[in-house]
Amino acid sequence: MKKQILILAIGTALLSACGSSETKKEETTPAEQPTEQPADKVVVELSIDANDDMKYSTNVLEVPAGSHVKLTLNNIGKLPKESMGHNWTLLGQAADLVAYATASMKAVDNDYQAPELYSDPIVYTKMLGPGESQTIEFDAPTPGTYKYICTFPGHYASMQGELIVK
Repeated sequence: MKKQILILAIGTALLSACGSSETKKEETTPAEQPTEQPADKVVVELSIDANDDMKYSTNVLEVPAGSHVKLTLNNIGKLPKESMGHNWTLLGQAADLVAYATASMKAVDNDYQAPELYSDPIVYTKMLGPGESQTIEFDAPTPGTYKYICTFPGHYASMQGELIVK
């Protein structure tokens, strides 16, 4: 009788251990879904470099309206982030470039993004040091021309360009 109870207990333990594999499948499926784009949405991959001369590698980027944009910013400079950090900030059409850049210079603890003007940028990267890169993803805004800048103090004058959405 004791043997039968022991065998029954072992069998029950084995069966309950086998039942957990179905739960793992449910956990991994939702994590994979957000990375997929609708089949009809165009994905545009862009790359832009920033250097110690306070220049972007290009000052004009073009994307189709409604596309999904994957933009990679590469800081190819050698100087430390504290003196020559770079970011990429896409401003809305109504944003005042000089006002946003000036306010952002004071936002040291916020990666040089002005919290009081958060409605102005559409998307931005973090502040990058030498050799660092970051990829951001966003949906292209409505057709038009949008300014992008580096908000590190003093950089916006020479580090700016246009994103043209057609």
